[in-house]
Amino acid sequence: MTRVGILYPGHSAEDDYKTFAELLGGEIELPVVHTLMREDAHRVDALLDVGSEAVLAKGAQELAAMEVDSAVWACTSGSFVFGWEGARRQVQGVRDVTGVPSSSTSFAFVHALAQLRISRVAIAATYPDDVAQRFVEFLTEAGFTVLSLASHGIATAAEVGDLDPDDALDFVISNDHPRAEAVVVPDTALHSADLIEPMEALLGKTVLTANQVSVWEGLRLAGQCQARPGPGTLFRSGASVVRSAFAAG
Repeated sequence: MTRVGILYPGHSAEDDYKTFAELLGGEIELPVVHTLMREDAHRVDALLDVGSEAVLAKGAQELAAMEVDSAVWACTSGSFVFGWEGARRQVQGVRDVTGVPSSSTSFAFVHALAQLRISRVAIAATYPDDVAQRFVEFLTEAGFTVLSLASHGIATAAEVGDLDPDDALDFVISNDHPRAEAVVVPDTALHSADLIEPMEALLGKTVLTANQVSVWEGLRLAGQCQARPGPGTLFRSGASVVRSAFAAG
């Protein structure tokens, strides 16, 4: 049994992880520890609190007691708002407490794009534009070209979690870019497990969602690098070619 520990802020789309486990099949468990969210707001100040050292350390202590094989801080905005180096320190803090290989959703996107050898992306973000721009900066620093950015402007994770699946699908497929090799959907508050295959079929290209890359990253860190049947191109590609963003510095 492979156990990937998920640190998840508040409550919105945590049930997505159960769906991913069912879709992937096999001996995979994705236990979720809910971290403190004092204010549910897609604002930079609130997100800095959500991803603060003390908040993550408390959640990581709970994961450590669960004997997980890897740990993922499953909050994209609560990691990329700290910038590249701040997000790296965040991951190091989780690793220090849990004692297992660790990452965050922001770095999971970096590794997933590297695995698929994708360099040009379109972003369909549920966040307000000022928060979404921080993600553009994060991916740009990692060496990717962001060809377009669409911001849905949703103010809270709870609202994103309640987004109608058809509305979510329409938002993503309407915000592709013709030169993009993939569409990136960065919010872990969005239910996406059942939407990835339809989105890829409609767009004819890779779609990467936050909960998807979080699960994939956790499996990769746990040494489970083999290709798996869906959901999405990413799992079918395995994780054999990734060079970790944490390898240097």
